[in-house]
Amino acid sequence: MRILLIHPNYHSGGAEIAGNWPPAWAAYLAGSLKGAGYTDIRFIDAMTNHLSDEQLRELLAAEKPDIIGATAITPSIYKAERALQIAKEIHPDAITILGGIHATFMYQQVLSEAPWIDVIVRGEGEEILIELVQLIDAGAWPADRHSVKGLAFSETDADGTRIVATAAAATVKDLDAISPDWGILEWEKYKYIPLNCRVAIPNMARGCPFTCSFCSQWKFWRDYRVRDPVKVVDEIQTLYERYDVRFFILADEEPTINRKKFIQFCEELIARGLNEKLTWGINTRVTDILRDAEFLPLYRRAGLLHVSLGTEAAAQMKLDRFNKETKVSDNKRAIQLLREAGIVVEAQFIVGLENETAETLEETYRMALDWKPDLANWSMYTPWPFTQLFQELSSKIEVFDYEKYNFVTPIMRPEAMDRAELLDRVMNNYRRFYMRKALFSYPWSGTGQRRRYLLGCLKAFLKSGFERKFYDLGKVGYWGPQSKKKVDFHFDENRRPAAAQMADWKASADSARKSRPKPQAVTMTACGSSEHRLDEHEPHSHTHH
Repeated sequence: MRILLIHPNYHSGGAEIAGNWPPAWAAYLAGSLKGAGYTDIRFIDAMTNHLSDEQLRELLAAEKPDIIGATAITPSIYKAERALQIAKEIHPDAITILGGIHATFMYQQVLSEAPWIDVIVRGEGEEILIELVQLIDAGAWPADRHSVKGLAFSETDADGTRIVATAAAATVKDLDAISPDWGILEWEKYKYIPLNCRVAIPNMARGCPFTCSFCSQWKFWRDYRVRDPVKVVDEIQTLYERYDVRFFILADEEPTINRKKFIQFCEELIARGLNEKLTWGINTRVTDILRDAEFLPLYRRAGLLHVSLGTEAAAQMKLDRFNKETKVSDNKRAIQLLREAGIVVEAQFIVGLENETAETLEETYRMALDWKPDLANWSMYTPWPFTQLFQELSSKIEVFDYEKYNFVTPIMRPEAMDRAELLDRVMNNYRRFYMRKALFSYPWSGTGQRRRYLLGCLKAFLKSGFERKFYDLGKVGYWGPQSKKKVDFHFDENRRPAAAQMADWKASADSARKSRPKPQAVTMTACGSSEHRLDEHEPHSHTHH
């Protein structure tokens, strides 16, 4: 049985300005499939290779797959649907499968607008996909499809066509049993621009005990699980020795939650000498940095070079609204601690809610100057349709063109300004911040690795700006303040939520609110004790991820 996996060709001018990212989902699924005896696997990375529909059609025509699978984050959903449509046209007898976070929560929408998709895998894909493939291999598709948990599909009978979702499957409990097949990827094409080297995104833990109102990760991965640090380092050593990876980013939402295991991970890297051969980055919370102040020199010695902090907002009101459980003063202190440890620190700001004003945007810039992070990133609030904050703001959301839900396009329209002015003011923050860094900071940041890295980040930033790829500026027609009146975000106004999906949203929001842990309990579980994700993630606001 031949299985073909496709990574859809989607670009947004966000995280990819730092390089080409290897699609880890394909490696993790391929490894699980091969472990179950399905070794005839092909992979097409349409994104990295910038494949047009016609080029994809040619590659598909040369294959003879029995199963064709793709994944989709929210902004790539239409590209994924189109890729599977082309696949179905060429191979009508093949079973088409879609996975990923968007399809998991929006299966009603997806199956309504893309009837050529035979089945959706809802949740973590490794175990569900194997069970589904075994069913197909045994000739029991579609007769026995109701027996597999974690699926959604359309079925037709005398009463018409309806969309069916089977019971949710359990999360993968034994993460150490998953052995990714990194050899399926085209490694020479995955380059990290700041360091001009190959980059990987291995996975140490899945899940997040926190419940930020704008995020969907805690809903998708559900319970928090962490791998054996030795197994993770085994994987990283393989990436280095076999594929010449020199920089990696842990895919985790917050790898420092379990401090004991994170310290073991760092110590294992040092014991094997990998800290002298690779550098790496993470995303984490301010509270973890404050908690781990005494361990930051160890983290740096283990090769940790870049930390992206979820500072999110300059105003305490926004932090409270996002359920961040942090204070503005904590952000400044965490950044100071990281810089003192020699770690490059990136501050994240979420902007563009309905109450955004010129004054609040200026406040984020002033706060960035005061906090003194090495890097700053202003991300447009993106109202994932399966989050609490989406439900709270639903009456104010006008755009349902999910291809623009990418952290760089202003989906919300602030009451005090139009979207073009919002974009212009965000770009003004970027111009001023990085001009100061380029002239007065990066060239004088000492010598060695940290300085080279910062200059490399500046190179990536300038390269994307010159090519008009940053923030999709070329596509929307933004050339500076003088072009504000000509900016066009090209929203597809014909895109509307499917009727079936609309009916599900309220129930989903109510269920999420009831299941959400209390913030106090979450804080103690995640941060109070030192003893104590693979389909593609939703895109973060982090420039390096």
